[in-house]
Amino acid sequence: MSAAPAGRGPQRGASPAATLERKFQRLGLRDAQDFIVHLPMRYEDETQVVPIGGLRAGQTGQVEGEVLHSEVQYHPRRQLHALLEDGTGRLALRWLHFYPSQQKQLARGRRLRVRGEVRGGFAGIEMVHPKVGAADAALPEALTPVYPSTDGLSQPVLRKAIDRALQQADLSDTLPEAIRERYGLLPFDQAIRVLHHPPPQLSYHDLVERGHPAWSRIKFDELLAQQLSLAQARAARLRQRARSLDQDGLLRRLRERLPFTLTSAQERAAAEIAADLRRPFPMHRLLQGDVGSGKTVVAAMAAAQALSSGSQVAIMAPTEILAEQHFQKLVAWLEPLGVEIAWLTGSLAPKARKAALAAIAEGRAGLAIGTQALIQDKVEFARLDLVILDEQHRFGVGQRLELSRKGETQGEPGYIPHQLNMSATPIPRTLAMTFFADLDISAIDELPPGRSPVLTKLVSDARRDEVVARVVEEVRQGRQAYWVCPLVEESEALQLQTAVDTHARLTQALPGLSVGLVHGRLKPAEKAQVMQAFRDGAVDLLVATTVIEVGVDVPNASLMIIEHAERFGLAQLHQLRGRVGRGSAQSVCVLMYQAPLSMVARQRLRAMYETTDGFEIAQRDLEQRGPGEFLGVRQSGVELLRFASLETDAQLVERARAVAQELREAFPRHARAHLERWMRGRQDFLRS
Repeated sequence: MSAAPAGRGPQRGASPAATLERKFQRLGLRDAQDFIVHLPMRYEDETQVVPIGGLRAGQTGQVEGEVLHSEVQYHPRRQLHALLEDGTGRLALRWLHFYPSQQKQLARGRRLRVRGEVRGGFAGIEMVHPKVGAADAALPEALTPVYPSTDGLSQPVLRKAIDRALQQADLSDTLPEAIRERYGLLPFDQAIRVLHHPPPQLSYHDLVERGHPAWSRIKFDELLAQQLSLAQARAARLRQRARSLDQDGLLRRLRERLPFTLTSAQERAAAEIAADLRRPFPMHRLLQGDVGSGKTVVAAMAAAQALSSGSQVAIMAPTEILAEQHFQKLVAWLEPLGVEIAWLTGSLAPKARKAALAAIAEGRAGLAIGTQALIQDKVEFARLDLVILDEQHRFGVGQRLELSRKGETQGEPGYIPHQLNMSATPIPRTLAMTFFADLDISAIDELPPGRSPVLTKLVSDARRDEVVARVVEEVRQGRQAYWVCPLVEESEALQLQTAVDTHARLTQALPGLSVGLVHGRLKPAEKAQVMQAFRDGAVDLLVATTVIEVGVDVPNASLMIIEHAERFGLAQLHQLRGRVGRGSAQSVCVLMYQAPLSMVARQRLRAMYETTDGFEIAQRDLEQRGPGEFLGVRQSGVELLRFASLETDAQLVERARAVAQELREAFPRHARAHLERWMRGRQDFLRS
């Protein structure tokens, strides 16, 4: 009989052991080493029984009592109900899903021990789906661990398997004793046993809040494994080969033609990238800079150096609007110098696509700019030696690797293209030290001269008429404005102002103005037409969703209104604000919010009001929302950190970084053992 497809349940006739093994594998548990680091997500205090009369809604409690009655009720749906009494009060018990054995367990007159979350019910307090046991069973002396599980895998079965692994697994320490003592870290075997079997005297708070020294050791080990893996990835890259792109004829001509002077930050970043490109191993650099800091021209200089060396360059952006923005700028800078540039997106007509593919494959087009269309099977390069990814965190691991592989398959075997990642979302220092430690980072931390800071104003949507009047005034002075809305269609759940409705209302309210509309569901050609009209000044006010978050550069636009600003993340608000302030006129960003504001929304809007520094914004965003916003899909869906927290464990990150270097240099055997214990083949998720 053939095996059941993955995710379709157990194979008919499969042995209980095989079924259990599949459930373990869903959790990534394959051998004893996996089980010992499968640590509790929380602990339950089953060491004491409390009186029913002392229970309060919202708490978790354990009580003992006598079953007064139990019955199956059918209104509003089939449910099992029971009532428990202990002399101090009564507690209702309820099950929406139950078995006949549970009905027998709840026979009238039986004494039971139940544990669960207390809720307020119609007739007093109740527990829904509580844990039930015999009242005469011995109480545990210590806290009970609760592990991450999967459907059909009970906690007792998981605990038994972990206990068996603790007897079988190698618990020897992967840290030299001198390092443990230097940082006051518990031995590994002691830490792991404490977390799986907490001693009776252990503080519940220390365990749950992960402040106990046992947790400190585990968090340190996890961060150290990550640092070792990233260092290994960097070392592996240094062993790879890439073409040395050491010619700069075209680069010098580009510099001569630029109509502006680069800032010192741009010069520094360009010099770092140029040095990388001359090396015989692949560059893996992140160019980060605030919105409007001038990353595109630095990327153009890198492209010019590669083109001077007879190589091809690919620039991939996550949206067609952003890709088109790059295309227009690079055409203006490089085509006069004799560079043929190919444009490739999913919306190209078949004839234009065929011509672009031919130009790329034959090497006539030295530079290819586009969206994910660049990584399709039919796209072949003659000699791709530099790939540039804009807003790199929006691409998946597979997409980034796929573009790089377009260069590996051409020309001499064994050569890897250089890679430049760009991001307008600055990476906070703690994050750079952890998830981006394998990258070299260049920062453009100053804006070009002539840019005046954007004024940010917080306005309640009750003052909408004043905001509309401000739009009229701005247009009367010959300038343009954006009006950003979060959704395209009406959502009763969120009750947000929609782009479509807003466009209709503003068109009616502003009869003398040309009001355009752009959103993600427009056909690419329609979207491009509206954007071009806005760039040309034919549209005064552009109503848009967040498709204009990146890549839109209209110097004449000096007013940005963001509807329901409280619904956006900090990084996204900052990106949107960066669409104005690109000309010489004083620009204003109006954050229009709907009261009342939650505490988080209030902090977010205050941060926007208090600073225009993208690096400061990024740090506050990390503190408020965690690392996911910055990483995007860098981990390809793998959990970022299971135990450590970048917000609270910054000191451990610093120590892990220092120890990783020490282990690699002085204790390579310990480094290998540590990676084997903690990474278990997951290192590749950190290498794209």
